[in-house]
Amino acid sequence: MPVSAAIFDAFGTLIKINEGSHPFRKILKLGIDQGRRPQPTDAEQLLTLPMDLRQAADFFGILVNPLVMSRLESDLHNDLADIRAYPDGIVAVEALQDAGVKVVVCSNLAKPYAAAIENLYPRLDGYSYSFAVGAIKPTFDIYRHATQLVSATPFSTWMVGDSKRCDCEGPIAFGMHGFWLDRQGRGTYTSLHQFAEAILRTR
Repeated sequence: MPVSAAIFDAFGTLIKINEGSHPFRKILKLGIDQGRRPQPTDAEQLLTLPMDLRQAADFFGILVNPLVMSRLESDLHNDLADIRAYPDGIVAVEALQDAGVKVVVCSNLAKPYAAAIENLYPRLDGYSYSFAVGAIKPTFDIYRHATQLVSATPFSTWMVGDSKRCDCEGPIAFGMHGFWLDRQGRGTYTSLHQFAEAILRTR
């Protein structure tokens, strides 16, 4: 069956980031220093609510010195500036869109990181972010949102990413075709060139 839509994970798939400074994690650490007990839902809330650093601190009731906050914001700005696109991602997306395949990114991420994705991939057909949807992979809500953005049915949609659970097993359970990208050779594909070529063979 011809593939009508391709969904890509972002970090580790279309784009790469260095170790980074983890500013959101540092805010939670400040909370621990202030006596706040970490909650099992902390990470999910950071990914499913549209918050910047200051809003996150307020949401969790964590006091951050203005100078410290300015430094964290500067670190975040530098992290975003260091994000790069994988060359095979640029080529794969262009080839698929040229062939009429709708391309969507589906990512678990905090709100500030979306700008880096859209700067590097400004002409995708849809952007499905956990903070905007209010759900994280591998829950079905975010996959449903991603397919609905381009009016695609799950069974005519392929997804790929570097998380076997979130980008392969989750999509398959939802009814899509899911594929694990591992550039070291353990997954279905070792490059996005291979993924795009497989889709194009269905056209």
